Formats: sequence, structure tokens, C-alpha cells
Amino acid sequence: MLDTEGFILAGGLSSRMGEDKSLLRLGRRTFVEIAAAALATVSRRVRVVGSRPGVESHGLSVVRDVHEGLGALGGLHAALAACEAPWAAVVPCDLPFVTAELFERLASLRGAGVEAVAPVQEDGRPQPLCAFYDAARCLEAAERLIRAGELRPRALLQAVRTRWVPFEELSGLEGSGLFFDNVNTPADYERAVNRDKAREP
Repeated sequence: MLDTEGFILAGGLSSRMGEDKSLLRLGRRTFVEIAAAALATVSRRVRVVGSRPGVESHGLSVVRDVHEGLGALGGLHAALAACEAPWAAVVPCDLPFVTAELFERLASLRGAGVEAVAPVQEDGRPQPLCAFYDAARCLEAAERLIRAGELRPRALLQAVRTRWVPFEELSGLEGSGLFFDNVNTPADYERAVNRDKAREP
């Protein structure tokens, strides 16, 4: 889509994993490669956001944090600041089961007056890091939050006109039960590998 750029958030410290999560693999693809493929169907360009050493190894253009040390909101801000399209689609590298169909569904829910589109997980928690953002309007809101010392990504969605997407609107998509499985620890990764193998024909 010419109105969207994709951004993969890969700036986390991976402290609980003990190694760079963006370089983990399911099958032959790294987590970043999986995310890039999912974003490609809705984005005219996909870039990776991060300032840690080695982020260039993914073969994608790199967006550096404008404000380092601000966590996930800092990564979101960097993506919005770099975005040259009207919309930014973002996803963290540690959601290895996202799909093109998920992003196509979220993209289809943008409309007049909507400044962000964000899914709500099956457990009822909003997912601000796997979402679509009106780049200009959300950048302004993110900068206000940073100046105020409010660094929760969820606060950004609360500060703009967000189209919340209940999980029921996504549950009919193939693989929806795994979309928001977050891989933070070695045990999470082992489960993800086993789940991926179980999906193989």
C-alpha cells in the first residue's frame, strides 16, 4: 500500500532471553524476516527500528531512536518520526506468529476520523505495538507524552482517536490464536518452536 510504511521494533534489550530476540528463528526465517514478510503486503517499504549493535544485520534499512532509553514508546516515536507515508504499521520482533492477513484486516479498519487502529488480545489487553498509526497526528501525541514523562505505549493510543479491534474481529483469521504470543524467555521460545513445528503439514 502506497499510504503505509512498515516498521519492526527491534530495540529491546532481550534481557530475559539472554540473546538478541530479533535473530531467533522459526524454521529458516528469523523473527525479523517473519515480521517483514507479514508487513510487506500492506507497506511500500519495511524498516527495522533499533539502536543496538548488529541491527544492520537484518538487511533492512535501520531507523535509530531519536530519544534513547525510552523503551517501547521511544521505538514507536522513532518509527513515526521516520515515516514518510501517511500511515505507519508497527510490530515488535518478538511476535513471530503475526501474518499478512492480520495486517490486512487491521489496515481495512482505518477510516475517517481514525488516527490509530489497535487490536485487543484474547485476554482483553490492548496491543499498542502491533498496530497502525496516523504518522503525523500520532507523532505529535507521542512527543507530548515524552515531554510529560508518560512512556507507556498504551497512553499513545488513549491520546488519539483509536479504532480498537476486539479479538472477535480477528478470531476468524488463520492462526489468530497465536498472533500475540510474545517470546520473551527461553521457555517462550521453546514453546514457539514446538507450536511452529506442530503447524507443519
